Amino acid sequence: MRKFLVVLDDSRECLNAMRFAAMRAAHTNAGVEILSIIPPDEFNHWIGVGDLMREEARERIHAHFEVFAKWMRDKQGVDPELVIREGEPAAEILAQVQEDPDVGVLVLGAATDRKGPGPLVTQMTKNAGVLPIPLTIVPGDLSKERLEAIT
Repeated sequence: MRKFLVVLDDSRECLNAMRFAAMRAAHTNAGVEILSIIPPDEFNHWIGVGDLMREEARERIHAHFEVFAKWMRDKQGVDPELVIREGEPAAEILAQVQEDPDVGVLVLGAATDRKGPGPLVTQMTKNAGVLPIPLTIVPGDLSKERLEAIT
């Protein structure tokens, strides 16, 4: 089954990327894979402290995932899967795409502030030429109604 890969992070625009991926998956009989990446710099502490911080990060990710997963199941009939990776975001996204042949589209949310679309969108668009799948960038300020209309 083809899957939409969407990145779960703390950004505001992540919400629209999740909505878009779930709605497209529901309309095309596809799946959703939610990828959350723990940056390596979060754990440059003593080993015990780093392990504790890593476990706390995983707990936060699971809690955040469950909110989106419940909405996807209840409203879209899509049962997403969660993948957690550790490392640099762009490299981990590329690795996930290469390791999971069912991933057919990468979905990212773009920030709406004047600083640009966000570091992840900027990095991934620079790598778009070497991505083996299409990249969909969802504007962070699209309304639910507009998202429904275009999906």
